[in-house]
Amino acid sequence: MAAIQDRESEFQVIIIEPFYGGSHKTFVDTFACNLEENGTKYNIVTLPAKKWHWRARCSALQLYSKIEHVELKSKGLLWCSSVLNLAELLGLRPDFGKCRKIVYFHENQLIYPIQQIKKRDIQYALNEITTCLASDLVLFNSEFNRTSFLDNISKIIKMIPDNRPKNVRDIIEMKSRVMYFPVMFPKLVPTTATKPVVLQIVWPHRWEFDKDPNEFFEVMMELKKGNMDFRISVLGEQFTDVPQVFEQMKSDSDLKDRFTHFGYVESKDDYYKILRNSHVAVSTAKHEFFGVSMLEATYCGCLPLLPNRLVYPEIYPGGCLYNDRKELIGKLKAYCECPQKAVDDRQNLCIDFEKYSAEALSSKYLEILNE
Repeated sequence: MAAIQDRESEFQVIIIEPFYGGSHKTFVDTFACNLEENGTKYNIVTLPAKKWHWRARCSALQLYSKIEHVELKSKGLLWCSSVLNLAELLGLRPDFGKCRKIVYFHENQLIYPIQQIKKRDIQYALNEITTCLASDLVLFNSEFNRTSFLDNISKIIKMIPDNRPKNVRDIIEMKSRVMYFPVMFPKLVPTTATKPVVLQIVWPHRWEFDKDPNEFFEVMMELKKGNMDFRISVLGEQFTDVPQVFEQMKSDSDLKDRFTHFGYVESKDDYYKILRNSHVAVSTAKHEFFGVSMLEATYCGCLPLLPNRLVYPEIYPGGCLYNDRKELIGKLKAYCECPQKAVDDRQNLCIDFEKYSAEALSSKYLEILNE
């Protein structure tokens, strides 16, 4: 059931999130807190984070009956994520067309990896393109997200058999920009430094195909076959469709004795504690446009090891990146043999976390509202 949170009977901003979970939920909550502190009136309309594909196809229809009583004045602003087909919603609620409309892209479907070999369903990509055309401003959470979206528009348009629209990329590019995800970094608690004996590896991603958990666990198996000593914390949120590899690893695998934690951690304090007690955070993602969990892990003291692709080169120094499985295994073996080296390399790592902090970005988001 859709959830509607009212802040005053007359509001200035309506925030619509059809997939209210994970980083999408975190963003909405952080943005709403920013509006609250600024004294801006707002209204939040959400749907639970279930069945992403159905949300991407049907959320405008699902939300229509839930927001019949919601009014938005011409000076108001409609803010939504790209999961919503904005063009459809405006067709159902033409009165929303008079206000300013901003869409935020956490990810884009134009380069999404396909799980099964089949003819690509381009409807999700077309929905995102029409959403951009229906909006006044398009925000992406990274330059990689923005560029990969724009560069693949023509490829999608060419799949249309005839009467292809022209200048779509140019129109969208002119009203697009990058606004990094506002990360609420935790307050760091001073700890007594002790020399690590066993390397603690953390995998902090949501349990989905595009994060390539199979690759991660295969790398861990290679480390064990090489008689490396290490421990693993598998964190991250779970949604409807969980890859089978997680149950296989937990119940029947040679890695069972290596897990110090396996599963979602509800408490943020407990989650950050696990990150602070870990030495290396690993990503094997096929699909990443920002990566809140890896930034949080790095902020909490983990050395990040990430593929040399996707958004990662935009955020992390080259020394954190690997080009293939062999290179990742080589780096991890070196840290297993000397965990202190991982600690030292993390201490020497330079990342400007302020660029991504909610506190630093709050004023920039408010400026957008007043444009």
